[in-house]
Amino acid sequence: MKKIFLLIAVVIGLAASAQAQQRSVRSGNQINSYSTPTGGIGFGIRAGVNFSDWDGETMQSVQDLVDMTNGTVNQEMRKGFHVGGYVSIPVAPGFEIEPGLLYSQKGAVLTGKLPMEQVEFLNARVSLTNKAEYLDLPILAKVYVGEGFHIFAGPQVSYLLSNKVKAEAGALGFKALNQEWDMKSGFREVDVAVTGGLGYKFTSGFNISAGYDYGVSSIDKNSSFDTYNRVIKASIGYTF
Repeated sequence: MKKIFLLIAVVIGLAASAQAQQRSVRSGNQINSYSTPTGGIGFGIRAGVNFSDWDGETMQSVQDLVDMTNGTVNQEMRKGFHVGGYVSIPVAPGFEIEPGLLYSQKGAVLTGKLPMEQVEFLNARVSLTNKAEYLDLPILAKVYVGEGFHIFAGPQVSYLLSNKVKAEAGALGFKALNQEWDMKSGFREVDVAVTGGLGYKFTSGFNISAGYDYGVSSIDKNSSFDTYNRVIKASIGYTF
């Protein structure tokens, strides 16, 4: 949650700075302001970082393991990225529909260390990383609430391109294990989420945004456990 609030604060800060600059330009009798969009269809590109995790029964079991091992096992977010394009379709002044198509890295990370004081000097650690690669199709409703400042929300359907688990183990800086397995067969190919966030669009066409994907369909193919994707995103883009 701290990462979500931090990303939102960054976007709001940049938006406030941009609005202050625009007010300064207007005070000098120069026309360089941004109003809510009323023009034609626009095409754009977008890229940014992902901080992904799982939520549900699997992660509750992980949390139980963390508690049982007194913190020698830890749950972490997987750091990844997303990149792709979108189409901005004006519907009314200050309101757009924005379908997109993006490659997006998701998953989760579990790390641990040997809980024995006798071998603590070895700094022996192990990590398991679920590396899921998706093709996201969000359909966003975007509402402008100021000069360039907007909020957005909508459904997102994702297709699983690949899913692998990587295991790493080592001590004293040396890796004793570095292996990867294909685990796609155990996961659903289609994932459904609700996504939303806020952003700012500059007069030049550049835009920034911070968002959150909240998975609503379990990623387990056999329904053995209810586990859902959760993704925090920060993006930069450009509309042509």
